[in-house]
Amino acid sequence: MKNVFQTVKQPLITEKTTLVREADGTYCFKVNIRANKLEIARAVEQLFRREKVKVAAVRTARVSGKVKRMGRTVGRRPDWKKAWVTLTPDSGQIEFFEAT
Repeated sequence: MKNVFQTVKQPLITEKTTLVREADGTYCFKVNIRANKLEIARAVEQLFRREKVKVAAVRTARVSGKVKRMGRTVGRRPDWKKAWVTLTPDSGQIEFFEAT
């Protein structure tokens, strides 16, 4: 992945991710399905370099798309990937999540 905006697509803000963020400083993002952990860590550090973010660990999970029906026709949502990014203790906090 060359562009950081292609690697990290959007933040995931749910009840579960909010609890995890408050407990141990782990942030959750929706990422490109082909991105690996090193690319995700570099992209997060580049995106939030103003806050001086340093990534300690990255965990990823592939999420299967749901099968949806409309009458007789059956469709499927696309598969996607999410990443839990843990920051170092001396790292700054990401202000985007603190505003929500």
